[in-house]
Amino acid sequence: MKFPTRAIHAGQDPDPSTGAVIPPIYMTSTFAQETPGVHKGFEYSRTDNPTRQKLETVLASLDGGQHGLAFASGNAATDTILKLLSPGDHVIAGNDLYGGTYRIFENVWRHWGIDFTYVDPNNTADFKPTDKTKLIWLETPTNPLIKITDIEAVAKQKGDALVVVDNTFASSYLQQPLALGADIVVYSSTKYLGGHSDVVGGAVTTSSDEIHERLKFLQNAVGPVPSPFDSWLLHRSLKTLHLRMEAHSNNAQAVAEFLQGNAKVDHVYYPGLAHHPGHDVAKNQMKRFGGMVSFELNGSLNAFSKSISLFTLAESLGGIESLVCHPSSMTHASIPRDIRIANGVKDNLLRLSVGVEDVDDLITDLEQALSNA
Repeated sequence: MKFPTRAIHAGQDPDPSTGAVIPPIYMTSTFAQETPGVHKGFEYSRTDNPTRQKLETVLASLDGGQHGLAFASGNAATDTILKLLSPGDHVIAGNDLYGGTYRIFENVWRHWGIDFTYVDPNNTADFKPTDKTKLIWLETPTNPLIKITDIEAVAKQKGDALVVVDNTFASSYLQQPLALGADIVVYSSTKYLGGHSDVVGGAVTTSSDEIHERLKFLQNAVGPVPSPFDSWLLHRSLKTLHLRMEAHSNNAQAVAEFLQGNAKVDHVYYPGLAHHPGHDVAKNQMKRFGGMVSFELNGSLNAFSKSISLFTLAESLGGIESLVCHPSSMTHASIPRDIRIANGVKDNLLRLSVGVEDVDDLITDLEQALSNA
């Protein structure tokens, strides 16, 4: 079955007891047992829950994987993956990545003896592992500079290290990291997978039975799981993922092309533009170029933010509504300023999550805000 069909039908059988086309939410913490150890496959909702299980089924299917795991947030999913490591292990990651991921790496896991090296996401050779490298962490497209890393090229030189791809910006519809050689795919499902700015979640997929078994143990032992209601909301949202990502991509392309011709914009970061350094790689490994656009403002940030109306100034991304974010003071504030600047995240950088509104209205809004900046 093709992606749209799987998005609608995977994990979505009618309820056998009532025939309800949409299965009910199993809002329960525990499950009755006939005798000790004899039950219907469920014991306690931290360990497993029918609603979460349905979500995990479709997550795996959409990534072309064998296993899916749902988490309470993207950070919870990231932290659980890092629990596969031991003190003394080494991780290679791109130097342009989500501030929350950097915070986990540097302020949590480095304390426990994990070493991190940050490299240029555009340079495949920089991801070549050492003997101590156990994990290669890729964000592609990256946050917030929308850089592109060649997943297949990195996977071919990974040695014994596991390749993890944060696929949040692309979604499973636009990019299939497992098919390109990745071992694990991770998401903040709060973003495009959820798509409506009304749920917080995380997800992990893999085709490795061993990796799944280890992560499933950690998911149960530590307990960073989503509620049944959050699981149901995410499953509902996935049914329209393909439609939304097409609309996001169409609008973002038009917005990026408008921005690159505006005098109040110094530089536009979007892989759908021919001048983007990762354009050819993105064209090869992605279905479309996605809904995220960043640009450097040549004008007053305060005036721009006060003038914009359809774009809401807020953190997060991937919802149906358009958002504008100032990474330096918002999503990437946890990264020291000198490191941000060295990595190219300037104080005048703005990141747009282009929604699915009428694109002419979005461009009109940007045009008037830029003129006031």
